[in-house]
Amino acid sequence: MRSPLLWTFVASFVLLCGVGGWLLTDPATSRSDALKTAGLAGGAVVALYALWLNDRRRRVEEARQEVERRRHDLEMSRAEQDRERISDERFAKSVELLGHEADQVRVGALHALAGLARSRPLYTQTVLDVLCSYLRRPFTHARYDDSKPSAEDERELQVRLTAQRLVAELLPRTSEVDGAAYDLDLTGAVLEYLDLSGRRIGGLLLRYAALYSSTNLSGCVITGRAYFTTAGTEDGRQIGYFRCRGAKFLDHAWFSGTKFSEKADFTETVFSGRTTFKDAVFAKEAVFTGASFDGSLDLSRTSFQGHTELDFAREPERPSLYNTKVQSTKDVILPQDWELEPLPDGSARLTERKGPPPETRERPL
Repeated sequence: MRSPLLWTFVASFVLLCGVGGWLLTDPATSRSDALKTAGLAGGAVVALYALWLNDRRRRVEEARQEVERRRHDLEMSRAEQDRERISDERFAKSVELLGHEADQVRVGALHALAGLARSRPLYTQTVLDVLCSYLRRPFTHARYDDSKPSAEDERELQVRLTAQRLVAELLPRTSEVDGAAYDLDLTGAVLEYLDLSGRRIGGLLLRYAALYSSTNLSGCVITGRAYFTTAGTEDGRQIGYFRCRGAKFLDHAWFSGTKFSEKADFTETVFSGRTTFKDAVFAKEAVFTGASFDGSLDLSRTSFQGHTELDFAREPERPSLYNTKVQSTKDVILPQDWELEPLPDGSARLTERKGPPPETRERPL
């Protein structure tokens, strides 16, 4: 096959000669005009060839770039597969080391899992599930029954405190508006000094959990359902100091049968969904000053045994006060529409006021 360039020159020369010869036979056309027109005709063929050649180069370049793009995508896919394989191996090895006898090895495995979650956000929920699973393992500490703890107890406690801290660090802060809300399943877990303050949480399960010393949920935003059903300790120590100031429960908040042995502080906490403290026991102070309830509140058979502050910022729509008791000898602050009904045993039952508050009753003239 001959070169397109050769055919272009041949066609240009033929057109030059043909157009020039034809115009020269016309007496009305001068020689210079005839040559100029013939040159333009021949040059047009060369220009068309140049345009075609430029378009061909452009298409070749585009095809080359497409090949490079596909090659880059393939390399990226292979690199991603390698990273996933390495991450999977790292995850499996770390989980395996959680059963190691040495406490320092277990601590290292916990940090390795947390590091994996930070570098690979897709693993965050899985890593949190593993950390929560570790905290759900049976654990007893001699100090919980007022006996002298062993060195092994102390080492395991330090490992568990590390797991709790890493769980908190992996949860996004509430200031991160677009932060993901991860679920925590700590059902039956033995926890001490649990601090999730200022974190965004999805669903929170603390059913039958043993919460020693203190628990801090202040400033939390819990977007899913929160269950503290029958939270306490197996040895009867109940929940320690419970701080939940300024938290937000955006869904159900279930505290059925929960037993608070120390102060429970729910100051300015917002309960957006159904809330229940049915059968709950507050052995000491119960502070709900400034708390807001957008849904229902169930206080059926709830026992307030210490100083009680129920001066809500926004009262619940449908409070349930069936057999709700307080100690009349303690300071009790109630909503305007509630009142105390004294009982023979010296306690008092909370009821909704059937008439206007005392300060608004009409006085006799």
